[in-house]
Order: sequence, then C-alpha cells, then structure tokens
Amino acid sequence: MADAHTHVLDFFTPRAAGWDRRFADDGPTYAAAARQLGLRPGDTVLDAGCGTGRALPALRAVVGPMGTVLGADLTPAMLAEAVRAGRGGCGALLRADVARLPLRDGVLDAVFGAGLISHLARPEADVAELARVVRPGGTLALFHPIGRAALAARQGRTITDDDLRAEPRLRQLLAGAGWRLESYTDEDDRFLALASRKERETPVSRG
Repeated sequence: MADAHTHVLDFFTPRAAGWDRRFADDGPTYAAAARQLGLRPGDTVLDAGCGTGRALPALRAVVGPMGTVLGADLTPAMLAEAVRAGRGGCGALLRADVARLPLRDGVLDAVFGAGLISHLARPEADVAELARVVRPGGTLALFHPIGRAALAARQGRTITDDDLRAEPRLRQLLAGAGWRLESYTDEDDRFLALASRKERETPVSRG
C-alpha cells in the first residue's frame, strides 16, 4: 500500500498548482453530473479523491446548506489548492485514503468519484470500502469530464476492453464490491457510471 500511496503522491503533487488551469472548462460537466446523483437537500455526500475540489460547489448546490459535503484526498498539495480556490467553504476537506475512510458504516447517501477508478491500488477492495460507508440504496457516481476514447486519444494510447471503465469490466467489478450498475454513459464529452448500493445481506440463522 505504501508503494501505491507513493505513486499517487508522485503523480499529483507536482501537478496540483496547475491542475485547475489545465481543466478550466469542466465546471458545467461537473454540475450536470452532480445533479444526476439523486441527492436531496440535507443529504450527505463524499467526493472521493476530490483533488482541488472542483466538484464540491456542485455537490453543495445539490444538498443545500443543511446537507453535508466531504472531500477526501490523499495529496496535501491538491487539498491546499482546493483551499486556495475557496472551495473549502463548500465542504469539509479530509486528507484520507479512499481505501481506509475514517467514516462510519452507512453514513453517506452518495459518493462522487471523478477520475478515481484508474488511480485505485486495489479497485475491487477500494470500491467495496466506498460501499461500506454508503447506506443501502445510496449512489456511487464514477465520472470523467471526457469519455474513454477521448481520454485515450489525449494520452496517446489505444482504448481497450481491459480498461476498468469498459462497461462489462466495470459492471463485474462493481457487482463484486456491493454495487449494482444502474446506468452507463460513455460519450466524447462525458463519462458517467451510476451505481446503487446493494441491500446488505442478512446472515442466515443456523439455530
């Protein structure tokens, strides 16, 4: 796990200061995705791997002043940029690993993860940890402001079926981690997979 942490920190720390400038036009796409979470005023939502907190204003707008918005990220430099951008006022910022969240079971109504899944060290175990902190029936949104093909082209690589965000692979991953994939959108200008937290199984009595 230490190696995974080092990889994340090495990748994001030097990019933090210029992150918002690189993706300055993504705000409306974030806002549209936040509105699809099915959240209501007063709900509690976590932005997992929140980075510079670009989703926090949109999530706050959905849950309103009585709701709770949390942003968790492993990289101190990213959280510092979120504060510098004034987004700390939209939610509580936590330095935390999404693989071991400092939250009680079932305390959240939803988790939002932008560009998250490709940075998870143990995808199924880490997505199961997200399931742990979400109530049954709650929502997971895996989002990216551009689709898989556009992202692959930007990175100079070829899109493959092995990609964790490919629908069959993602559906299987989520199912094994306590989620049910409800909708899947992969377009040039948006990727959004919405999943619902499965009901927890009741132990069978052996008495």
